[in-house]
Amino acid sequence: MKHSNYFSIKFENDSVTFLDQTKLPLEENYVQTDDYERIAIAIERLEVRGAPLIGISAAYALAVAMKEDSKNKKQTFNKAYQRLKMTRPTAVNLFAALSVMKEEFSKINDYDDAYNLLLNKAKEIHKKDEEYCSKIGRHGINIFKKKSTVLTHCNTGKLGTGGDGTAFSVIKHAFENDLVNFVYADETRPLLQGSRLTAYELEKSGIPFSLQTDSSAAFLMQQGKIDLVITGADRIALNGDTANKIGTYSLAVSSYHHNIPLYIAAPSTTIDRAIASGKEIEIEYRNSSELLSVHNIQIASSEYDVFTPAFDITPAHLIKGIITEEDIFNFPYNFLR
Repeated sequence: MKHSNYFSIKFENDSVTFLDQTKLPLEENYVQTDDYERIAIAIERLEVRGAPLIGISAAYALAVAMKEDSKNKKQTFNKAYQRLKMTRPTAVNLFAALSVMKEEFSKINDYDDAYNLLLNKAKEIHKKDEEYCSKIGRHGINIFKKKSTVLTHCNTGKLGTGGDGTAFSVIKHAFENDLVNFVYADETRPLLQGSRLTAYELEKSGIPFSLQTDSSAAFLMQQGKIDLVITGADRIALNGDTANKIGTYSLAVSSYHHNIPLYIAAPSTTIDRAIASGKEIEIEYRNSSELLSVHNIQIASSEYDVFTPAFDITPAHLIKGIITEEDIFNFPYNFLR
């Protein structure tokens, strides 16, 4: 693949342009829109995905909603807000971004200024996440005690954030500092975010890697081939319990058994300070077709009953540390301090 510049989302010409991640890695297809409904659909379809990027996309969507020729801007805002709120339930960044935008809207006196004011706030959210990604990468270097082989799960790079990523940013910064020897990327079934997206980003970054099935991870650990496991997160409770892509809990159990440290990398916006533990995290369940077919090609009978959680919960005691833009936190976690 030719190494080229790519981006996950941009705001230009009074509209949002995003990379349709469902077409990757075979096609780099960018979608331009100023319709909040189209952005909501993109979030639901996983054309736009990754907890931080979902939040950024929703913020831009609320801004462009204010472009509508409507006499009742408040009603338009509330309609867009409720629509976006319903897109995906697990990633806390979505609700954090919506809350920030709602607060900003509540301060507006002249609704003729609503579009520009909300757009500036959305750009601020985007810029802040970009800065967070960079800081996460710099902090993350400190977990490396030697040049290491890293295993990662799902996709945590530019495709899921406003910057270089979370766990991917750690890996990239460490590689640039000669601290990463090789990366193993889980394929991440059923939607193959690892084989479609993480491999795409690793190749573009020039980082040596290998893909493997999710169920191969424990075997790699048994063979002594893994030094560190680093993943992202979609929601972190105050006690450190973490919701991430389905399969992360299995990795954590295997890592714990083989005495391999597992780290979570995520911005502080992923910490849900309203919940005490992972028991309070709502898990999203996806459509059965995502498991029964691949790229619209049926691979199992549509009559089968299926179990389709998009995320699982990793208990805090299985997590060696949580890397944020603020610092590296170690178990036991207390984010209120």
